[in-house]
Amino acid sequence: MKLKNTLGLAIGSLIAATSFGVLAQGQGAVEGELFYKKQYNDSVKNIEDGFNPGARIGYFLTDDLELNLSYDKTNHTRSNNGTGNQKIGGDTGSLVATYHFGQAGVDSLRPYLEGGFGHQSRGSVKADGHSGRDQSTLAIIGTGVKYYFTNNLYARAGVEADYAMDNGKWDYAALVGLGVNFGGNAGAVAPAPAPAPEPVPEPEAPVAQVVRVELDVKFDFDKSVVKSDSYSDVQNLADFMKQYPATNVEVAGHTDSIGPDAYNQKLSQRRADAVKQVLVSDGVEANRVTSVGYGESRPVADNATDAGRAVNRRVEASVEAQAQ
Repeated sequence: MKLKNTLGLAIGSLIAATSFGVLAQGQGAVEGELFYKKQYNDSVKNIEDGFNPGARIGYFLTDDLELNLSYDKTNHTRSNNGTGNQKIGGDTGSLVATYHFGQAGVDSLRPYLEGGFGHQSRGSVKADGHSGRDQSTLAIIGTGVKYYFTNNLYARAGVEADYAMDNGKWDYAALVGLGVNFGGNAGAVAPAPAPAPEPVPEPEAPVAQVVRVELDVKFDFDKSVVKSDSYSDVQNLADFMKQYPATNVEVAGHTDSIGPDAYNQKLSQRRADAVKQVLVSDGVEANRVTSVGYGESRPVADNATDAGRAVNRRVEASVEAQAQ
């Protein structure tokens, strides 16, 4: 199959994939991408800069850390300096780890850093005194940004630097890519079923009283996904806030004591953000909800036991209003 037909089929598959509602970002997600990069050669003499098409597939070990397997092919690089203007072809395979910054979600901009290793093989310049192929082991670093148009479709722009361990020289590349993301557990929260609101009996005479609703949502270990059995509790809080539009709420995220403080702080913030997203999807204005992560600093049970740690993996909220 010709290259243009292959690319057309791949791009069509990317567009079709975005129609599946089960696709999402986050831990457990798989990303597939086609990319095209401008290669600036420095590690091998008498080779001009080239254009390398390629593809890569990645798996998210956490919401932020992804492991990528990449392949690109050199088709347009030629020798220079009077060495015959011969065509130089080759390919590169690599394995890199990519760490993303920012929050997964629709219209999200996620900068990244990455590093790893690769192997490069390309045709030799015959005028340099040999034929066959040059083999190089590469250390790879890179940076860039991804923009997620939806939970599933993203574009990437970045730069890479490849250090050839065989000769101690660097090559550089600028690239753009288009990819799909599917199978993760973040970025979209399923809407909770809306129970019919219970009628509120009116008092015989207006009596000022304080009404109050509290929320306590539990999470699985190292997870920030709101479980389905907590949707009704979050819906009750949303109904209360819609009934009393002058109210605001702080959604407080917490963790148990397992893991580094910095990681638990970030995990607690993701839990608070996830509950806020459910409240907003249930009709509460986003500016009325503040999500704050407190990490492991406010336990309510003993972290020395499994049962105590399960209680501490939570998001809490409380709202009061004056009712007549």
